Amino acid sequence: MSLPTARPLQHPLRSPSTARTRVQHLPGHRRRITIDHQPLPGITPAMVHWWFRHIGDPVIYADESMSGYLAWHPLDHIHWELARPAPGGGAGEGARFRIVEAFGRRPEFYVDTTETVEKLDETGIRLVRRVCGVPVLQLEHTWSHCGDRTHYVSVMDIGARSPLLTPVNRLLARRFPDRMAQAWIVHNIEEVGHLEHLLPELCRGRGVPIPGTAA
Repeated sequence: MSLPTARPLQHPLRSPSTARTRVQHLPGHRRRITIDHQPLPGITPAMVHWWFRHIGDPVIYADESMSGYLAWHPLDHIHWELARPAPGGGAGEGARFRIVEAFGRRPEFYVDTTETVEKLDETGIRLVRRVCGVPVLQLEHTWSHCGDRTHYVSVMDIGARSPLLTPVNRLLARRFPDRMAQAWIVHNIEEVGHLEHLLPELCRGRGVPIPGTAA
Protein backbone atom coordinates (compact mmCIF):
# COMPACT_ATOMS: atom_id res chain seq x y z
CA MET A 1 0.00 0.00 0.00
CA SER A 2 1.23 3.49 -0.79
CA LEU A 3 1.78 6.02 1.96
CA PRO A 4 -1.29 8.30 2.09
CA THR A 5 -1.21 12.04 2.46
CA ALA A 6 -0.40 12.90 6.06
CA ARG A 7 -3.35 13.85 8.23
CA PRO A 8 -3.05 17.19 10.08
CA LEU A 9 -1.25 17.19 13.40
CA GLN A 10 -3.69 18.69 15.88
CA HIS A 11 -1.39 18.11 18.83
CA PRO A 12 2.41 18.04 19.14
CA LEU A 13 3.93 14.56 19.13
CA ARG A 14 6.07 13.50 22.06
CA SER A 15 9.82 13.54 21.63
CA PRO A 16 12.00 10.48 22.34
CA SER A 17 13.41 12.26 25.41
CA THR A 18 10.05 11.82 27.19
CA ALA A 19 10.57 8.04 27.55
CA ARG A 20 13.20 5.70 28.93
CA THR A 21 14.31 3.21 26.27
CA ARG A 22 16.59 0.20 26.10
CA VAL A 23 17.68 -2.09 23.25
CA GLN A 24 19.14 -5.43 24.33
CA HIS A 25 21.03 -7.79 22.02
CA LEU A 26 20.47 -11.30 23.35
CA PRO A 27 21.91 -14.74 22.51
CA GLY A 28 20.83 -16.34 19.24
CA HIS A 29 20.48 -12.98 17.41
CA ARG A 30 17.47 -12.06 19.55
CA ARG A 31 16.67 -8.49 20.54
CA ARG A 32 14.42 -6.89 23.13
CA ILE A 33 13.29 -3.27 22.89
CA THR A 34 11.77 -1.69 26.00
CA ILE A 35 10.04 1.71 26.12
CA ASP A 36 8.93 3.06 29.50
CA HIS A 37 6.66 5.92 28.48
CA GLN A 38 6.03 9.12 30.35
CA PRO A 39 2.67 8.49 32.10
CA LEU A 40 -0.49 9.54 30.25
CA PRO A 41 -2.37 12.26 32.15
CA GLY A 42 -6.16 12.01 32.37
CA ILE A 43 -6.13 8.46 30.96
CA THR A 44 -7.18 5.25 32.73
CA PRO A 45 -6.28 1.64 31.89
CA ALA A 46 -9.98 1.07 31.07
CA MET A 47 -9.77 3.79 28.41
CA VAL A 48 -6.70 2.18 26.80
CA HIS A 49 -8.37 -1.23 26.90
CA TRP A 50 -11.43 0.24 25.17
CA TRP A 51 -9.20 1.85 22.56
CA PHE A 52 -7.60 -1.39 21.40
CA ARG A 53 -11.01 -3.07 21.16
CA HIS A 54 -12.25 -0.21 18.95
CA ILE A 55 -9.07 0.80 17.11
CA GLY A 56 -10.69 0.36 13.68
CA ASP A 57 -13.90 2.22 14.47
CA PRO A 58 -14.62 5.40 12.48
CA VAL A 59 -13.80 8.66 14.25
CA ILE A 60 -13.89 12.33 13.37
CA TYR A 61 -10.37 13.74 13.38
CA ALA A 62 -9.39 17.12 11.91
CA ASP A 63 -13.01 17.44 10.68
CA GLU A 64 -12.68 14.25 8.60
CA SER A 65 -14.07 10.75 9.08
CA MET A 66 -11.38 8.06 9.27
CA SER A 67 -10.51 4.95 11.25
CA GLY A 68 -9.21 5.46 14.75
CA TYR A 69 -5.98 3.81 13.66
CA LEU A 70 -5.28 6.55 11.09
CA ALA A 71 -5.99 9.26 13.65
CA TRP A 72 -3.71 7.54 16.18
CA HIS A 73 -0.56 8.46 14.25
CA PRO A 74 -1.53 11.02 11.59
CA LEU A 75 1.83 10.77 9.81
CA ASP A 76 2.97 7.14 9.81
CA HIS A 77 -0.16 4.96 9.86
CA ILE A 78 -1.39 3.56 6.55
CA HIS A 79 -3.96 0.83 7.22
CA TRP A 80 -5.44 -1.41 9.92
CA GLU A 81 -7.87 -4.27 9.44
CA LEU A 82 -9.36 -7.06 11.48
CA ALA A 83 -7.86 -9.96 9.53
CA ARG A 84 -9.71 -12.42 11.76
CA PRO A 85 -12.28 -11.62 14.46
CA ALA A 86 -11.91 -12.93 18.00
CA PRO A 87 -13.89 -16.09 18.82
CA GLY A 88 -16.47 -13.88 20.53
CA GLY A 89 -16.38 -11.36 17.68
CA GLY A 90 -14.56 -8.09 17.23
CA ALA A 91 -11.03 -7.09 18.20
CA GLY A 92 -10.55 -9.25 21.30
CA GLU A 93 -8.28 -12.09 22.33
CA GLY A 94 -7.80 -14.55 19.48
CA ALA A 95 -8.29 -11.91 16.78
CA ARG A 96 -5.67 -11.19 14.14
CA PHE A 97 -4.68 -7.59 13.41
CA ARG A 98 -3.20 -6.52 10.08
CA ILE A 99 -1.05 -3.41 10.59
CA VAL A 100 0.49 -1.33 7.80
CA GLU A 101 2.70 1.66 8.64
CA ALA A 102 5.96 3.39 7.75
CA PHE A 103 8.05 4.68 10.63
CA GLY A 104 8.97 8.31 10.07
CA ARG A 105 7.07 8.10 6.73
CA ARG A 106 10.20 6.48 5.28
CA PRO A 107 9.67 3.75 2.65
CA GLU A 108 12.64 1.73 3.93
CA PHE A 109 10.82 1.44 7.26
CA TYR A 110 7.56 0.17 5.74
CA VAL A 111 5.81 -2.63 7.67
CA ASP A 112 2.87 -4.79 6.59
CA THR A 113 2.33 -7.47 9.23
CA THR A 114 -0.46 -9.61 10.64
CA GLU A 115 -0.26 -10.72 14.28
CA THR A 116 -2.46 -12.68 16.68
CA VAL A 117 -3.88 -10.96 19.75
CA GLU A 118 -2.98 -13.45 22.48
CA LYS A 119 -3.93 -11.11 25.33
CA LEU A 120 -6.19 -8.07 25.61
CA ASP A 121 -7.58 -6.91 28.95
CA GLU A 122 -7.37 -3.93 31.32
CA THR A 123 -3.69 -4.68 32.01
CA GLY A 124 -2.43 -4.77 28.44
CA ILE A 125 -2.29 -6.27 24.96
CA ARG A 126 0.08 -8.86 23.50
CA LEU A 127 0.51 -9.34 19.73
CA VAL A 128 2.41 -12.44 18.61
CA ARG A 129 3.67 -14.01 15.40
CA ARG A 130 4.56 -17.70 15.55
CA VAL A 131 6.51 -20.07 13.32
CA CYS A 132 5.73 -23.76 13.87
CA GLY A 133 3.98 -22.73 17.07
CA VAL A 134 7.05 -20.89 18.42
CA PRO A 135 6.88 -17.10 19.03
CA VAL A 136 9.34 -15.28 16.77
CA LEU A 137 7.96 -11.77 17.25
CA GLN A 138 6.06 -10.44 20.24
CA LEU A 139 4.91 -6.93 21.07
CA GLU A 140 3.41 -6.38 24.50
CA HIS A 141 1.98 -3.15 25.83
CA THR A 142 1.15 -3.06 29.54
CA TRP A 143 -0.65 -0.30 31.37
CA SER A 144 -1.52 0.40 35.00
CA HIS A 145 -2.81 3.14 37.29
CA CYS A 146 -0.23 5.75 38.30
CA GLY A 147 -2.17 8.22 40.45
CA ASP A 148 -4.41 10.16 38.06
CA ARG A 149 -2.34 8.94 35.12
CA THR A 150 -1.66 5.68 33.31
CA HIS A 151 1.79 4.11 33.30
CA TYR A 152 2.44 2.52 29.89
CA VAL A 153 5.31 0.23 28.92
CA SER A 154 5.99 -1.28 25.48
CA VAL A 155 8.26 -4.32 25.01
CA MET A 156 9.09 -5.83 21.61
CA ASP A 157 10.85 -9.20 21.51
CA ILE A 158 12.37 -10.04 18.12
CA GLY A 159 13.54 -13.61 17.59
CA ALA A 160 12.78 -17.09 18.91
CA ARG A 161 14.42 -18.61 21.99
CA SER A 162 14.87 -22.03 20.35
CA PRO A 163 18.39 -22.53 18.89
CA LEU A 164 16.75 -24.37 16.00
CA LEU A 165 15.21 -21.09 14.85
CA THR A 166 18.43 -19.08 14.90
CA PRO A 167 18.30 -18.81 11.06
CA VAL A 168 14.87 -17.21 11.43
CA ASN A 169 16.35 -14.75 13.93
CA ARG A 170 19.06 -13.80 11.45
CA LEU A 171 16.43 -13.17 8.80
CA LEU A 172 14.44 -10.99 11.21
CA ALA A 173 17.59 -9.03 12.03
CA ARG A 174 18.06 -8.27 8.32
CA ARG A 175 14.43 -7.31 7.77
CA PHE A 176 14.20 -5.30 11.00
CA PRO A 177 17.74 -3.91 11.48
CA ASP A 178 18.80 -1.76 14.42
CA ARG A 179 18.22 1.51 12.56
CA MET A 180 14.64 0.41 11.88
CA ALA A 181 14.27 -0.51 15.54
CA GLN A 182 15.34 3.03 16.48
CA ALA A 183 12.76 4.45 14.06
CA TRP A 184 10.10 2.22 15.67
CA ILE A 185 11.04 3.56 19.11
CA VAL A 186 10.37 7.14 17.96
CA HIS A 187 7.14 6.06 16.26
CA ASN A 188 5.87 4.21 19.34
CA ILE A 189 6.64 7.09 21.67
CA GLU A 190 4.72 9.42 19.37
CA GLU A 191 1.62 7.22 19.02
CA VAL A 192 1.38 6.31 22.69
CA GLY A 193 1.73 9.97 23.66
CA HIS A 194 -1.01 10.90 21.22
CA LEU A 195 -3.51 8.82 23.22
CA GLU A 196 -3.69 11.49 25.90
CA HIS A 197 -5.21 13.83 23.31
CA LEU A 198 -7.40 11.33 21.44
CA LEU A 199 -8.96 9.15 24.12
CA PRO A 200 -10.90 11.62 26.31
CA GLU A 201 -13.00 12.81 23.38
CA LEU A 202 -13.44 9.34 21.89
CA CYS A 203 -14.43 7.71 25.18
CA ARG A 204 -16.88 10.45 26.12
CA GLY A 205 -20.45 9.23 25.64
CA ARG A 206 -19.39 5.63 25.05
CA GLY A 207 -19.80 4.37 28.59
CA VAL A 208 -16.07 4.51 29.38
CA PRO A 209 -15.39 6.39 32.65
CA ILE A 210 -13.20 9.45 32.16
CA PRO A 211 -11.36 10.93 35.14
CA GLY A 212 -13.12 14.01 36.50
CA THR A 213 -16.33 13.46 34.51
CA ALA A 214 -19.42 11.29 34.59
CA ALA A 215 -19.30 8.15 32.47
